[in-house]
Amino acid sequence: MINQDFKVVIPARFASTRLPGKPLIKILDKPMIEWVYLAAKASQAQQVIIATDDDRIIDAVESFGGECCKTRDDHETGTDRIVEVTELMGWSDETVIVNLQGDEPLMPAENLTQVASNLINSGFEMSTLHKPIDANSAEDPNQVKLVSDINGRALYFSRSSIPFERENPMVTYSGHIGLYAYRVGFLKTYASLKPCMLEQSEKLEQLRALYYGYNIHTELAIKTPGIGVDTEQDLLVVTQQLKEFQS
Repeated sequence: MINQDFKVVIPARFASTRLPGKPLIKILDKPMIEWVYLAAKASQAQQVIIATDDDRIIDAVESFGGECCKTRDDHETGTDRIVEVTELMGWSDETVIVNLQGDEPLMPAENLTQVASNLINSGFEMSTLHKPIDANSAEDPNQVKLVSDINGRALYFSRSSIPFERENPMVTYSGHIGLYAYRVGFLKTYASLKPCMLEQSEKLEQLRALYYGYNIHTELAIKTPGIGVDTEQDLLVVTQQLKEFQS
């Protein structure tokens, strides 16, 4: 059990370059956003909110009994959308939030509780999770890698293969899982910071926190999640896995 309440916010936008209308794509008998919502509701979260600017998504969420918060349509990132949610909901600076992406229908509920608990217990400004990956996956720029210190403090995130294997064939690689927890107060501070060169080069928002000296806790996920949905092929894989879970 976690010793403090936390909330889950799921940013969801209709526009997607590769899969337009992605949150509403049907997987088996449900829109994808419903699968994500159900995963979040199965965690120990006190509240689960889907944040979107699109009325079609709002209609779908309300049809399955989910809670929505309508946001502006000019946000550049999901993080910016969550900041608006915290303001609209009037949450205190100490409120703990887990940011779950709207295209992660295979995220285990246990991981959401884990990342919230780690934030609370570590005293760091942010927390996230990772999974073991092999050397081939480490070469894939779409799989973000990270390295951390002995206390679970993330040292760096990269699309490149890190650490570099020079003379140690026993090197291990950690793949980042895009799940974050933070308090509202820090989230507001983060949003006020100017994007840095590292973040812009790697296209990784979390590097802004490291650049300005904030700490991100990371830990091996309790359960390795399935893939997120970015392509039609991903959709086929996720559909098959959810079918197996239901059988």
